[in-house]
Amino acid sequence: MDFNYTNLSGSIPAALGQMTNLTDLCLSQNNLNGAIPSFLSNLTKLTNLELQVNYFTGSIPKELGALIMLGKQYLHMNFLEGSIPASIK
Repeated sequence: MDFNYTNLSGSIPAALGQMTNLTDLCLSQNNLNGAIPSFLSNLTKLTNLELQVNYFTGSIPKELGALIMLGKQYLHMNFLEGSIPASIK
């Protein structure tokens, strides 16, 4: 699902966590904010997660470490704090 550069704003909707067959979630270069939701760990088939260049705050959820298929994870250019959880390799 590619929504890069679409001027989305607000937080990531919880309903997205129910789209368990997603392999790509591309939401970069928008105006998304709030915390990166831990429900993204429900997307167990995800291979590509692009959340860069938004306004996300807080820490990276350790639950994202459960996404064993995830090969690419772009989180840069947000307002994240803390260290990268040990569960994420």
